[in-house]
Amino acid sequence: MRCFRKRSMFPFLGFLIAFLLFFNLYMDGGFVLEAEKRQLGETLMHPSTSERYVHTFTDLSNFSGTINVTYRYLAGIPLPRKKYLTIGLSSVKRKKGNYLLETIKSIFDQSSYEELKEIVVVVHLADFDLAWCENLVQEITRKFAHHIIAGRLLVIQAPEEYYPSLDGLKRNYNDPEDRVRFRSKQNVDYAFLLNFCTNLSHFYMMLEDDVRCSRNFLTALKKVITSREGSYWVMLEFSKLGYIGKLYHSRDLPRLAHFLLMFYQEMPCDWLLIHFRGLLAQKDVIRFKPSLFQHMGYYSSYKGAENKLKDDDFEEDSIDIPDNPPASMYTNINVFENYDATKAYSTVDEYFWGKPPCTGDFFLIIFNKSTKISRIKIVTGTEDRQNDVLHHGALEVGQKAVDTKQGRQCASYITLGEFKGGGIEVDSVDHKIGFDIECVRVVVTAGQKEWLIIRTVSLWTTQPVSQFKK
Repeated sequence: MRCFRKRSMFPFLGFLIAFLLFFNLYMDGGFVLEAEKRQLGETLMHPSTSERYVHTFTDLSNFSGTINVTYRYLAGIPLPRKKYLTIGLSSVKRKKGNYLLETIKSIFDQSSYEELKEIVVVVHLADFDLAWCENLVQEITRKFAHHIIAGRLLVIQAPEEYYPSLDGLKRNYNDPEDRVRFRSKQNVDYAFLLNFCTNLSHFYMMLEDDVRCSRNFLTALKKVITSREGSYWVMLEFSKLGYIGKLYHSRDLPRLAHFLLMFYQEMPCDWLLIHFRGLLAQKDVIRFKPSLFQHMGYYSSYKGAENKLKDDDFEEDSIDIPDNPPASMYTNINVFENYDATKAYSTVDEYFWGKPPCTGDFFLIIFNKSTKISRIKIVTGTEDRQNDVLHHGALEVGQKAVDTKQGRQCASYITLGEFKGGGIEVDSVDHKIGFDIECVRVVVTAGQKEWLIIRTVSLWTTQPVSQFKK
């Protein structure tokens, strides 16, 4: 079959619609009366298990505000100046292995001195074993003292009394009771971490505590964020695993924290993230490759179970992420189902898929404005569809885009090269042509019986990294 079945989302629409209605009520007005808020304050003075549960969810009367939690500062204090990026980690005691120190070391070691000025790392020690926390804080302080002094590393803890009840939780998805308790508490751990980080920076990156970073990952992030200016997004993904490498605007952290708290016992956090993204109208996953972060742990934080998951899109040196400036896509190749032309150019992990092309067929990219391009790389076919490549084709660039009877086109083109082995890569494009590019076109030079997959179209502009906005 040539059609892949996509995994269906969990049937959760009624639950989410109800949430959205309550969300609007809370956002539009004071759903909780001031008298109730005063009563809530009194409740905090003498919290029982059930009262803590009420406290957490009554706080949802203000989705745009932070949750009232008094954190313990275990190491470091926040600086008054907002940074560019906060990196959040939540960690608990594992039955086997501990990778937190390696993760922190990787973050700092893989960043340049200039990049270190723009980041702050916040570690939430979310285990209720205070002796374990104290010993770990001593290790962190000993190994990363200079980063703590410089305000680049904070270690915090949300006291246990702020947590909702973790007993008698819903047994959704037939999970065993201890698994439900683990993932429910993890949702609350993350919520308190997000809540703390709200005002520390402009952007927030969530990592897990067993992760290795690519070199100069912040520069790569800045490049991506700059390329997305003017477009709407809620969450950008820089790893395909779990809650690793998920980027948010810091302004969205209060809502995400409230969301995780409201539905903490319903499902795992990475499933909740999908619903949160959808509620804020980002329909598709926006994931970038190569991945900037790799899972390195061998033992899970859940019961010490083995966890050998690896992101096969990770690259140690992945600063070379393409720019792909804003553009429109056109093709006269017969498109299969919804594998349209935009899929090859977008950051979504999908591709263009067309029926057998004929001589003269084209795949055209027209930029919103003329652009200096330094490098072009186009890959056709996939690992499981190795015959669906472009066997005979040429890569062209053009200028002076005009409207014609056949649609929008450039008035003139220059051929940069021929496809070989289903792909093409051209460097120093800006030195080979004497104009700013408005069109990039793939032309089929001989028909073929096989279908055509254009997996990725990657373009790099000549804009230097130093021009990225902070």
